[in-house]
Amino acid sequence: MDFCKLGLAVIETEAQAVFELRQRINAHFETACELLLACKGRIVVTGMGKSGHIGKKIAATFSSTGSPSFFMHPGEASHGDMGMITRQDTVLAISNSGNTPEIITLLPLLKRLDVPVISLSGNPESTLAKVANVNLDVSIRQEACPLGLAPTTSTTVSLVMGDALAIALLQARGFSAEDFALSHPGGTLGKRLLLRVDEVCHKGDQLPLVNEEAAVRDALIEVSAKKLGMTCVVDSKGYLVGVYTDGDIRRTLTQQNDINTTPLKKVMSRNCRTISPDMLAAEALGIMQKYSITSLVTIDGDNRPIAVVHLHDLLRAGVF
Repeated sequence: MDFCKLGLAVIETEAQAVFELRQRINAHFETACELLLACKGRIVVTGMGKSGHIGKKIAATFSSTGSPSFFMHPGEASHGDMGMITRQDTVLAISNSGNTPEIITLLPLLKRLDVPVISLSGNPESTLAKVANVNLDVSIRQEACPLGLAPTTSTTVSLVMGDALAIALLQARGFSAEDFALSHPGGTLGKRLLLRVDEVCHKGDQLPLVNEEAAVRDALIEVSAKKLGMTCVVDSKGYLVGVYTDGDIRRTLTQQNDINTTPLKKVMSRNCRTISPDMLAAEALGIMQKYSITSLVTIDGDNRPIAVVHLHDLLRAGVF
């Protein structure tokens, strides 16, 4: 059995069906987007069986991209869950046949509520397609299943059409990266978009700090004590004049400088990279990667060091 050949056949069948969806992005799609954009309540997605599973994902995508939504099981809707729908909502019903009994049963009730109905159906002549305010054609030539029975291509096409609606609405609403992060505060995306340097940096007693007139020996003690692989170097007024890093230590020893008498200002690194404490942690990580450094000094408006953020702090916080 050539499993790779069988797998490729499935992918090619579904990819072709998705490609053909381009022809369905038309006036009907625009009308559907306008109805969803005008919705003052929530987008209620419904579907039975595999269409229901796809509907749950579409509802989740709507919600995470600025269009409040939830999934309603059509079978449960006939036994009380219709009470979740208000007159301000809009319904997105998914049915490949367009004649799913559990969904057809709901249509008179939805019309009585005067709730707009958008259908994703593979049969434009079906009951659902005709009753809906607008039908989006998600018909296919064939399922990827060789028996033509298991919903495969049809569910993929419905999912892609749902994504097209959600992302079109996202852009129409002007939904931003920060808006997205607010609905994903617990994950890596939220951390990348919301976490700021000030929340993960070393400050106060944890801040490594040495005067430029001090001997190299004092800097070595500070670097070792604070365990950040570097120390900030300041002048007599507390202004940042540079840093002294592990790399500088190796160069100092290689050049056989006397660590007890050599002043730090002679061997430190000047013109170090600095950032503001309110910078996004993800931006700080980008600077570290660009310049191949592991620490950044945050400064105040007077160029005084107030904290240090280390690469390991960002990685522990899930910023990568």
